[in-house]
Amino acid sequence: MGCAYARGVENHSLPRTAAFFDLDKTVIAKSSTLTFSKSFYQGGLINRRAALRTAYAQFVFMLGGMDHDQMERMRAYLSAMCRGWNVQQVKELVAETLHDLIDPIIYDEAASLIEMHHTAGRDVVIVSTSGAEVVEPIGELLGADRVVATRMVVGDDGCFTGEVEYYAYGPTKAEAIKELAESEGYDLARCYAYSDSATDLPMLRSVGHPHAVNPDRALRREAVAQGWPVLDFHRPVRLKQRIPGLAVPARPALVVAAAIGAAAATAGLVWYASRRRSAIA
Repeated sequence: MGCAYARGVENHSLPRTAAFFDLDKTVIAKSSTLTFSKSFYQGGLINRRAALRTAYAQFVFMLGGMDHDQMERMRAYLSAMCRGWNVQQVKELVAETLHDLIDPIIYDEAASLIEMHHTAGRDVVIVSTSGAEVVEPIGELLGADRVVATRMVVGDDGCFTGEVEYYAYGPTKAEAIKELAESEGYDLARCYAYSDSATDLPMLRSVGHPHAVNPDRALRREAVAQGWPVLDFHRPVRLKQRIPGLAVPARPALVVAAAIGAAAATAGLVWYASRRRSAIA
């Protein structure tokens, strides 16, 4: 795979290394999937009521306020809603609105870290509970080398069946990282990881350099107890304004676990938020 960054810092006689980034509220300021609800509404995939409901879910995701039962009902509703969506249409809607919706909410601090790791010769891997139709284009925008995401079953007609095949959440993120380490030759003891949520503790514990970013209370407690760095990202900035070479041209991301309907990914994020709230309680 081609590389747009200098790779002269890291000693190439040593095993390769990588920096693993959670996406939502770690690299970008909002939920990646919920951010596209307006696009899906305008594209005819969801109606006005569903658009308002996902907008509310975005609000809840930011505040972490809905209880577990409410989250589970929302997850079931959104999982069913994506059944029959055409995969290609979802991809096209995301591509059409990617820069307008995502570019402004990328944290300046995260973009700087991505640039730093690339300059140091490390691969950058986005590891997200959201799906590839959303995560892969964002990975390309960021210049990520690889993407790990949720995937959903796609029928012979090119539409989502409503069934989730692989869910990139909690322990499965750590498993994906370990598989990547084996296939790519990463030395996990020398790798880095970044996340905002205690649900990603398995991922953080799998590397030698874990970092808590805008952490929830449970992750903050664990980070303080373990002596992990705690980072505060709060400055969203357009990539074109700060690192033109990072976003244009973008490097294609390798999707390790790909493909999910946007609504199912939303459901995963809602469930993810509820589980995180349970962990904090």
